[in-house]
Amino acid sequence: MYAVIKTGGKQHKVTPGEQLKIESLNAEVGAQVSFDEVLLIADGDNLIVGAPTVKGGVVNAEVVANGRGEKIRIIKHRRRKHYHKEQGHRQNFTEVKILGIVGA
Repeated sequence: MYAVIKTGGKQHKVTPGEQLKIESLNAEVGAQVSFDEVLLIADGDNLIVGAPTVKGGVVNAEVVANGRGEKIRIIKHRRRKHYHKEQGHRQNFTEVKILGIVGA
């Protein structure tokens, strides 16, 4: 069984028991969260596709950790113009563990 959910402007394929890093949520570690923007639910040969979301479809999850990702270096350089700029960025994330998928 798996589902496709939408969170943080991205789509994720999730299965029960899986841990994944998503865009930062405003939730404490150990809190229960539910994703109600479920785009697809598949259980064996049974496939439920939403238009645009599945009515009654919910994916329950638990927050495992909040953190920051690896540093990304941004470098801008213009040759022969004495212009060089460096910048860094670390994206916030929330790691969640999928507990269950509730279908329609």
